[in-house]
Amino acid sequence: MSLSIDRNYRNLSSGYKINSAADDAAGLSISEKIKNQKNGYDIGVENAERGNNVLNVADGALSSMYDSLSRIRELGLQASNSAIYSKDELSMMQAEIDELKKGITDIARNTQFNGLKLLDGSMATMELATNPSGVGHEMELVNVTLEELGIADFDVTKKFDIRDIDNALKKVTSAQSSIGAQSNRLAYTIMNNQNASYNLESAFSSLRDTDMAEEMSDLHKNQILEQVRLNMQKKRMEQEEQKRKVIQVN
Repeated sequence: MSLSIDRNYRNLSSGYKINSAADDAAGLSISEKIKNQKNGYDIGVENAERGNNVLNVADGALSSMYDSLSRIRELGLQASNSAIYSKDELSMMQAEIDELKKGITDIARNTQFNGLKLLDGSMATMELATNPSGVGHEMELVNVTLEELGIADFDVTKKFDIRDIDNALKKVTSAQSSIGAQSNRLAYTIMNNQNASYNLESAFSSLRDTDMAEEMSDLHKNQILEQVRLNMQKKRMEQEEQKRKVIQVN
């Protein structure tokens, strides 16, 4: 089998027209760089999606926290009309508030993703490798402990200010807004990475992929040429054999 036919079969079986540096050293080098870039964008998409998962966990927790704060505010407004409530009734209101505050504390301390605490202030930022260079996105986390919200000592049986709860609600709302904005940013990053990966895949394909129709046509041509060469070689051998016979007769 000729080298040309062997190359045709190799290209058809592998699906690549460049299988080694001997085929096209420059093309191989460029295509491998493109392949690495594409893989980097694909991993960036996965990392960005994980980042969105983190934000979704935090957002769900903050929604629950907002509901608890809203209930505390309702109880605070009732307690503000203290003239019509007895001390025992105010104490009952405070008992519910204390339970709600414990729930908020549990959310802040126990909201985690893969063992990482998201809402207690132990992590201010989280780095996401969203592009092929290994960097790309710094995700901001929030601190929504009772102390940070400013309501650790909120007590309707004593002197209190309902504005403390309003400020806490604003902080939680602000945290939710920040998470929403970051989620949108990650969505754009994912879309950009996917587009870049698609275009790089096209560039890689144009450099490396075998054009099956063209390769089959080239194989057919090389097979014909190989058959012609073999026929000519056979004919030449027959002619040489005939000459030897003539010489022997003479």
